[in-house]
Order: sequence, then structure tokens, then C-alpha cells
Amino acid sequence: VSTQSTWGKDDEVRVKKGAHKSREGKVVAVLRRKYVIHIDKVTREKANGATVQIGIHPSNVEVTKIKLDNSRKSLIERKTKHKKEKSDKKGKKEAPVEMEGVE
Repeated sequence: VSTQSTWGKDDEVRVKKGAHKSREGKVVAVLRRKYVIHIDKVTREKANGATVQIGIHPSNVEVTKIKLDNSRKSLIERKTKHKKEKSDKKGKKEAPVEMEGVE
């Protein structure tokens, strides 16, 4: 699957762009409202010494390993089935329909 719109927890990813380029880790949290994911090893220290996760936009990330559960497997199967049906229809040309006696 070239694109996966819903990023999942426990997927392993690599950052492609930005200040944290080429860092790898597991997705810890997905914040859909903010369009941000938090990655395990991408953190910074606050002034008081606490470590916080840095939010990274999913378009700046590449999935290296997907955690497949039943819903994701069915999604991938559904997408591949649809692509196959679409390519089959593209290759076939339908025969013209006779319209005699139709008013």
C-alpha cells in the first residue's frame, strides 16, 4: 500500500523532512484533530527538565513497518480488490446494446 491515510499506533516510522529528519521510532499517539503524530524517540526537554513529545505532521513521515490488525488487513484487501476490478473494467470494452423497439 503506497498510502495509508489513517496512521496507527505502534507503526514504525522514519521522519523524512524537518529538523528531526532521518530519526526513527514507533508512533505513540495520533492526534487527528491537530493533524499530528507523536513518535517515540522524537522528544525535547522543557525548561523545567520534563521531556515532551514533538508533534510531526504525517506527510513528513514514511512508514517502515505497519502493525497489521484485522481491520487494517481488511482495508488493504478491499483496496487491492477494488484496484483489480477497476483495471479489469478498463481493459474490457462493452458490446454496444441494441436499442430496437425502445421508445
